[in-house]
This record gives sequence, C-alpha cells and structure tokens, in this order.
Amino acid sequence: MERTTPKVDTRNMTVRIATAAVFGVFFFSLLWFGDQPWAPGTYLAVMAAAILMGVREMALMARVRGFNPSVVSGVLVAWGIMIHFFFATGNQDPLPLWLVFTLGGLLIHFGALFFDAKLEEALPSQAITWLGALYLGFGLGFQQKLFMLQGTLPKTGSRLILALFIITWFGDTAAYFVGSYFGRHKLAPKVSPKKSWEGALGNLGGNILGAFLMKATTVCPEWSLVDIFALALLLGTVGQLGDLVESTWKRSAGVKDSNAGSVSIPGHGGMLDRVDSLVFAAPALYAYVHFVHGFN
Repeated sequence: MERTTPKVDTRNMTVRIATAAVFGVFFFSLLWFGDQPWAPGTYLAVMAAAILMGVREMALMARVRGFNPSVVSGVLVAWGIMIHFFFATGNQDPLPLWLVFTLGGLLIHFGALFFDAKLEEALPSQAITWLGALYLGFGLGFQQKLFMLQGTLPKTGSRLILALFIITWFGDTAAYFVGSYFGRHKLAPKVSPKKSWEGALGNLGGNILGAFLMKATTVCPEWSLVDIFALALLLGTVGQLGDLVESTWKRSAGVKDSNAGSVSIPGHGGMLDRVDSLVFAAPALYAYVHFVHGFN
C-alpha cells in the first residue's frame, strides 16, 4: 500500500496545546492540594460541571436524529451517582445507588409524561437519557472515588488521578502522531476512518511511557514492573475502546464533534471528546487498585 503524506494540523495542534496547558495548570494545582479539606469538594464541582456539559452534548447529538432526551433528568441522575461515590467511604453509604436509581427512574419516566413534547419518541429518548446519566455518572463518579482514596502515601487519591491522566493522555498523544505519520492499516474504518492499528500500538507505547514516568517521578513509587505494564495495557485498551464507542455515537448522529455545533473546548471539540477514554479508564484503574492493592 502506498504511503500517504502525514496530515498533522499544526494550527489546530497549537490551539490544542495551549488549551491543554491551561487545563493542565488548573488540574495539577488542584492535585497538588489534594490533601486539603476543600479539595474533594472542589473536585466534585469540577466533575459536576463536566457531567452537565457531557449530558447536554449527548442530548444535542440525539436531537440531530429527532429524539428528545431530558438534559435536566440525565444531569440530576448522573449527579446522584457521583454524589453516592463522594459520600460512600468504608462501610458508610448514606446515598445508596438503589435510591439514586429509584428516584432517577421516577424522574426520567414520570417526568417525560408531563414535559416531553415528543412522546412519540419516548422509548429512544428515555433510553438515551439513562445512557447519558449512567455513562457520565459512573465514568466521572469513579474519578471522584479515586480522588478520595487514602493509602500509606500522602495524597494517594491525587497521585492516582494524576497517573490516570498521564497514562491516558500520553497514549492519546502517541496515537495521534504515530497514526498520522505511520498509519496504514485501518483499525475500525466503519467507525473512525482515521484510526489505525499503528496508532493503536503507538497508544500502548505512550501508556507504558506514562506509567513508567509515574513510577520514576515517585508519583506512584509503590508500583512494580508488573503494575506498570498491567495498568498501561488495561488503561490503554479500555481507553481506546471508549474512544471508539463515542466515535460510534457521533457517526450515528452524523456529527464531527460531540458538541454538535454548540459550545466547544478550543482545539478539542466537545466535553465527550475529551473524557471518552477517561470514562472507561477511571473504573478500570479503581478496579485494579481495589482488587490488586486492596484499596477501598
């Protein structure tokens, strides 16, 4: 197969880097103060804002296809899931998930009877409302749970969140450049024609480099070589699958970015475009440190 000229949008890349730098300073500052009493609540507010943006974007994509999911109901249920993770520590569970789901069901389904102007699309609309609530509630809720973990090292939760970001973002960056310069074999042409197997391998290489960096810089000094490779493979795999899942939704809606032409993050598209890998990587990281290292 003839090799094509790499297509790297340098102008867009400059905007992406500038935006990422701004967000990076904010997040790294927050993680640095992760052991302060106000830090968990601040992180909760950040995740709540991300949920609001993400659920709204899912609704916008659905409305392109003529459906009418409820942004209000989806956001409230997703917030309920995240607040469950915020309060649930040890054996305490003041806001159990069964209560969140029960109240959420009443809100989504009964609320549609009074406020949904397109009841002829009730089944897909309410299903998409649930999807947005579960997808973002659990995906970002597990970030909140990771942030609040406590271990033998100070700021254990902040360390794990930083590791989550670095491993995932190093993978995304490596995938972009390796795929742009060396990508020849399509990974999932029906979903995302630009993604290649070469880019996927580059992603895993970036994941491994990020995990090694977390060990070398003593962010996660207790990690062994097995942890490094296992977490790189785990987070890299689920992160790429998460990216493809969100790409499937965009393709089905016929939109390029998840914001569907609305407010976007400069150089990055919509909020869903930024968290699609993290939504699956965060629960995977928590499952690993829970079952392998005994965090609870």
